[in-house]
Amino acid sequence: MRANPQRSTLSLLFASVVATAAVVHDEARAKDSDHAAIRREVAARHDEAVARLRDWIAKPAIAAENLSMREGAEHMATLARDAGFQKVRIVETGGQPGVFATLDVGAKTTVGLYFMYDVKQYDAAEWSAPPLEGRLVDKPGLGTVMMGRGAVNQKGPQAAMLAALHAIRGSGKRVPVNLVLVAEGEEEIGSPNITKLALDPEVRAALARTIGVFMPSASQTANGAVTVSLGAKGVIELELVASGEAWGRGPARDVHSSLKAMVDSPVWHLVKALDTLVGDDGNTITIDGYPVPPPISATEREMVAKGMHALDEAGFKKQFGIQRWIGDATWQAALERFVSQPTVNIEGLVGGYTGPGGKTVLPHRAVAKLDLRLVPGMSKDAAVAALRSHLQARGYGDIVIDVTGGYDSTSTRLDARLIQAQIATYERGGLVPTIWPRGAGSYPGFVFTGPPLNLAAGHFGLGHGSGAHAPDEYMLITSTNPKIAGYDEAVMSFVDYLYALAKN
Repeated sequence: MRANPQRSTLSLLFASVVATAAVVHDEARAKDSDHAAIRREVAARHDEAVARLRDWIAKPAIAAENLSMREGAEHMATLARDAGFQKVRIVETGGQPGVFATLDVGAKTTVGLYFMYDVKQYDAAEWSAPPLEGRLVDKPGLGTVMMGRGAVNQKGPQAAMLAALHAIRGSGKRVPVNLVLVAEGEEEIGSPNITKLALDPEVRAALARTIGVFMPSASQTANGAVTVSLGAKGVIELELVASGEAWGRGPARDVHSSLKAMVDSPVWHLVKALDTLVGDDGNTITIDGYPVPPPISATEREMVAKGMHALDEAGFKKQFGIQRWIGDATWQAALERFVSQPTVNIEGLVGGYTGPGGKTVLPHRAVAKLDLRLVPGMSKDAAVAALRSHLQARGYGDIVIDVTGGYDSTSTRLDARLIQAQIATYERGGLVPTIWPRGAGSYPGFVFTGPPLNLAAGHFGLGHGSGAHAPDEYMLITSTNPKIAGYDEAVMSFVDYLYALAKN
């Protein structure tokens, strides 16, 4: 049949997805007896699953501090073996070790899993409960949550996925797809060695047999909505370091501040350099020769227009303590920027004395920690090269650029089998997912979606949590809100998704 030229590409893709989802739903109903048995097993194993998550939270692996990384990899390997993976190998990367595992049940379909076993740093003094305790606490409007570093990013969703495998086997059923697991320990520092892990010959060969790779997540917002993202921004993490030694001006060690009358300040030198990276608004990137992002496409703009109504602007602002968007933009305009614009962000500035009271010193060194988000059409290498050239040309060539990690953006087609199965699974549960161009955050999906693998990749999972990278991070365990899945329901969402992947 000839296509109607008036229908948008996005509309055609949606139609294809809906038709495919209907077939998946019919086939999935034939497995309802299996699902009922697995659901009973999930309920019976609830305490076991919660204890597994609490135990994992108690074992932090923090790449930024080189804390317990070998132990973290070994624990990840143990979790994989316990969940039924027959072959498990710790892969040396030259940085922190990764974990590779396969679960082969002789199924027709093989699916990749991406895990991270590392977590962000924490300051226990900022938390209302010990960050490694995994304490169960009541959260009004939600229910009982488990609080702890890594609870939602990403140990909670990953432990739920593992619990799904335990429940399937415990009910006497066979996992419906083969699985290939790739788990890294450097996600929180920009995945500097993910390519060495994913493209290890044995790992690459296993991934090449998959239909795509997904990362377990707790996708529900506080109002129960779910989003299917078709990609993620890339990121570069780096430090800019100014010092009297490298500059050849200013002191070689901290000196009395009275000397500022005749001695240059490396701290001001860094501040002035930072000021050249953005315009007066603090948002417009002004790095000479910086990669130019493509304009937001009509398809992406249509996705935002369709999806924005499922997102609560007032709730979003309240959750993050925001009063206005950049340029006092509308909600739609702000969301369009969110998915389509690169950023230059200062994570932190460190220089001189930062303790209580004052200390009259002229510091000899200052550091700015930056992250740069990238969209499709921009590359990490080109962005770093432009930054280096810009600083050199502006008289700041002495400032050291220390790139600690990063990678390019990732994109997957809406009609990819991996994505269609996500939509079908959500719809079978009575949810209408928002289709989103890409998440504004980052993960190293590029290694799967780019050459040589060229796979589909994404995130999936019911459940809710918040506080990633922040104090009082939590994962919902027992939900009192009928719109939001509790932990058992999150586990079942992975069961449903595996069956949908097998039949899609």
